[in-house]
Amino acid sequence: MAQMAEKFLLSKLSRAGFVALIAIATLCAVMGEPMVAAAAAAASGVVIAGKAYHQNRINQPWPRVQQAFFVVLLLILLASFWTGPWILSHWLYGLPLVAFALIPPAAATLVTVVIAVLAIIASHWAVGLADRHQMISAFLLTILLSALLVFLRDYKARQLAPLRRTDELTQAASREYLFADLHKEIQRSEREGTDMSIIMIGLDTHLSDDEPDEDIRSILPRIGRYLHSQIRDFDTYYRVADLQFLAILPGISTGDAIVRAETIRKGLANLLESHGMNLTVSTGIAGLNIGDDANSLQQSAANALRRAQQQGGNRSQAYSSWSQPAQPSQPQAQGPVS
Repeated sequence: MAQMAEKFLLSKLSRAGFVALIAIATLCAVMGEPMVAAAAAAASGVVIAGKAYHQNRINQPWPRVQQAFFVVLLLILLASFWTGPWILSHWLYGLPLVAFALIPPAAATLVTVVIAVLAIIASHWAVGLADRHQMISAFLLTILLSALLVFLRDYKARQLAPLRRTDELTQAASREYLFADLHKEIQRSEREGTDMSIIMIGLDTHLSDDEPDEDIRSILPRIGRYLHSQIRDFDTYYRVADLQFLAILPGISTGDAIVRAETIRKGLANLLESHGMNLTVSTGIAGLNIGDDANSLQQSAANALRRAQQQGGNRSQAYSSWSQPAQPSQPQAQGPVS
């Protein structure tokens, strides 16, 4: 909820800023201030090409477009030192923060140093400007404060990195943590002598190629919420691919995992059908065996899911069902479910 509120507020502020900058550009153009109008127009381009303005702006070519607008804004500010050193002085104060937000730190540092040196030189030659020393002092102080804010932002990002475990779209744990978590669970299961299974869950998109990608992505948050409702407090689930999830089930045998996988598969099928989507779901189950590690166990589940989908999808398949004889006490590992 906090992430959604943050995105909503940033989007609103971004749109309001874009409208304000366009208004400034128009007004300055009418009043005969071409440099200010051009700077405001370039800044509005930086805003409208940003991911805060629209979530799709995170994909190419938008980041490149945003950087291009920033370069145009930078060139306009550099040109202002020749046309008059303080025509765009108020734009300089926000330049370091914008630079560190849009371009790599090394390039942003270079841009900030160059602008600071040029501002000092320009103020030295502007002998007719009475308060030029106060202006340059304020600009240098702003650079120091900007550097402090950038340092605090990076420090906070490093401190919070271990806590950012969830995929924003589905609220499932990110795949970057899967290997380490699965390794820990395997070690715990071997140490305590308990069962452990994993379930790979995938949407059978090959069965409905006419389904638009946008519609499929729109249902992913609901899929994530459903999976969260189906696992225990000490189970974990991960988004391992665009349309695939993996659940780790400590203390669950392969046979019990097959039953749970079928429950999840049927529930997801009903969810998709209730939203008018012609999609089915398949699951692949793998139980922990002697000699398994995180890679081999995950690969077993992936192979089981692949086999289920190759057989037409809309079914659950246990890896052990074709690699070794099935145990009499275990239910059937595969079979289409209507």
